Parts: sequence; structure tokens; C-alpha cells
Amino acid sequence: MNHFDYKDDALWCEGVSLTALAEAVGTPFYVYSSATLERHYRVFREALDHFPRLGGPLIAYAVKANSNLSVLATLGRLGAGADTVSEGEIRRALAAGIPAARIVYSGVGKTAAELAFALKVGVDQINVESEPELALLSTLAGEHGARPGVVIRVNPDVGAGGHAKISTGTRESKFGVSLAEAERLYALAAGDRHIKALGVGCHIGSQITDMAPLSRAFGLMRGLVERLRGKGLSIERLDLGGGLGVPYFNQPDPPTPADFAAMADAAVGGLNVELAFEPGRVIAANAGVLVARVIHVHQRPEGRRFLVLDAAMNDLIRPAMYDAYHDIRPVAPRSGPLEPYDVVGPVCETGDTFTRDRLLPPLESGDLVAFMSAGAYGAVMSSEYNTRPLIPEVLVKGDDWAVVRPRPSYQAMLSREPAAPWLSSSFTAAT
Repeated sequence: MNHFDYKDDALWCEGVSLTALAEAVGTPFYVYSSATLERHYRVFREALDHFPRLGGPLIAYAVKANSNLSVLATLGRLGAGADTVSEGEIRRALAAGIPAARIVYSGVGKTAAELAFALKVGVDQINVESEPELALLSTLAGEHGARPGVVIRVNPDVGAGGHAKISTGTRESKFGVSLAEAERLYALAAGDRHIKALGVGCHIGSQITDMAPLSRAFGLMRGLVERLRGKGLSIERLDLGGGLGVPYFNQPDPPTPADFAAMADAAVGGLNVELAFEPGRVIAANAGVLVARVIHVHQRPEGRRFLVLDAAMNDLIRPAMYDAYHDIRPVAPRSGPLEPYDVVGPVCETGDTFTRDRLLPPLESGDLVAFMSAGAYGAVMSSEYNTRPLIPEVLVKGDDWAVVRPRPSYQAMLSREPAAPWLSSSFTAAT
């Protein structure tokens, strides 16, 4: 469920007209619904709480899905933690009011500087993904007089996810250690006086719409916990990652959070560990849309019809990168038969194509369209390619709205690049 609905023959976000927003902030822009973010978190929380054997686990929102500070603060106020993958994301979570005691630090390539920062602020859990990383963390912890809580991330060799580039649990992927390595590495961590070995974890992919791979991975993790305990090692935590898929309107509805919780209860319920889950997309995706304006319709004599928008692949990279589907809806639909459009942006790349032969109502220059399900991996993956400014992000709550990331001016963009001293005379003032 989301809070983007038609009323008065136009699309609204909660109590705010998208047409009015477009006039106020300019296009293109992202807009997020607070009510949807809050509802999705609560539904996920309540689904897990329905199964007492799961023990009221930590829900550490995956910051990479949408890292806007106001989005993080909205979720943090509800009790969400943060799953982070860089120093910058840790800083974002802290700045948004999420305490270090609810922050998980993941990632396959943490630098010494990033680990030192995590130790300094005292994040609750560091997910270690290799033996070299464990050795580095032990050395740094000794130097800083810290004793970080560590979870060993395991690659269970279970593939899942909506695209090969977001499947993270197979033996070919770069993430985690194999099941064969995990027992030895965990014993090594448990015997290290600079480290507090908390447990093990896994994350097998994103946009997962079939519970079977998750159930298999969770079962393998349960077996690992039982084997480690059988060797006399303490296991306090089991981090089971995220990955639950969302409806992108072109496929059957995926399993619900209640389905996910029931599967988790069957797989690991009653294991007497602290559980952690790291949902991202399932909370943020349908809480946001990208609003763009039609520049013109280019009808070629041989038949192709191009709908040219002011949004581009640098604003929403998912279709170009993942062949991702986004439902496209006119903000104020015109009556008339559906017609096929190639929906494209102005970036100088053939890849700047959102979709081909999409059936849409009649559209004309100046019309607004909304890309649905754009709240996750949309603005957070955007860039300034072609020297196009990052587009605004807007957060709506009821009848109120606020720009929570403004569009930078060209002058601000250019001023970030100082002249080399021997070229300074060639530079002119930015305009």
C-alpha cells in the first residue's frame, strides 16, 4: 500500500497535489510519503512481533536504499536501526538521530579509516566479511582500546534476487565467507581478546519474491549456529539480512512481511539468539515517486514515438542498469486510447531509455508523469552526469511538505572544482 492516489482527476501524495509541487519546486523531483514509510516499517515490525519465538528482533533499515536524512529520521523515530555500508552512511544515521547502539556496519571493503571511525563512535555490530578484515579490525581495536561486537557474514551459496547484479549469496559473489570457512573464522574471532564475537549472519540478495531461497539460507544459518554451539562457542546474534521484494506493478504481488515472518519463525524461531533483519527496498520503494515533465513527443514517420522527458538516467539509473520496470502514470491523465511510447531522457546516451513500447494515455508537451516505486535506489544512486544538477527530494506529511534536498545551482556545482594554479587565469566566474 502507498499513499499516492488520484483525486480531482490528478495524482496526489497524501494531502499534497503533485501538480502544485511541480510548480513550486520545478521538475524533475522525487517526492516521498511519510505515511507510507511509517506504515511499511510498522507492518514489518508487527509481522515479526507476531511470532514471539523471534524475540522482537532489531530492524536495521538498509540506508543504501534511500539515505536522505529526513527519511532516516522518520524511521529512526519509530525505533528503526540502520544497516550501513560506509563511514558516510554511519554519519548519516547518527546525524538523523539513530543511536550507535542500533547501527550495524556491513560491507566487503571497509578501510582502516572507516573501521577506526566505527570504533570511535561505538557502532553496535560490525559484520566482518573476510579473514584479512578480521585481522585488521583486531589490530585497530587494540590500538584504540576498543572491543567491537563482531558478526561473521556467511555466504551460504544460495542465489536469489531480481537481477544478477543484486544477488549476493552465491559462491561467485564477493560478499562474506563460505560456510566451510565460517566455523574456523568464528572460532578465531571468539579467541581474540580485542574482539567480542557475537554471532553470524547472511544476506543473499535483493528484490526476492520467492521464500524458498530465504528459507534454505536461514536453515543453513541455523545449522551453523548449532554446530558452533556444539563446539562450546557462544552465539548471541543471528543477522539474517534483508531482500524481501516489493510489487513493481508488472508482476504478481510478492510475499508479504507476514509471510516472511512466518518463514523466519519456521526456520530459526526458538533458537534463543538476538535476531536482526535489514530491510530497505520493502520499506522505501513504494514510498516515493519521481515526477518528470514531458519536453515533447517526437513522432517519427516510420512509426516510433518518443516521449522525451526532463528526467534522465542520471536521475533514475535503475532501468539502464538493471532493466528495471517502473510503472509510469500521467499526473493528470488525458482521455483517449493507449498508445505505445519509447520513454527517454535528454542524456547523451542510447541507454538513457526508461522503457520501450510502453502503452500510455495520450501525452503532450508540458504534461507531468510519475515513475512509481522510485523511493528505493532512485535519488540515492543519482549523479550529475552531463553536468545535470541533482534533483530535489521532497518529503510530504499530511498536508505539509518540505524540500529535504534542494536542487543545487550551476554556480554551486562549478564552484566545487577549484582551478589548478597554472590555469586560474583561464577560469571565468561561474554563472
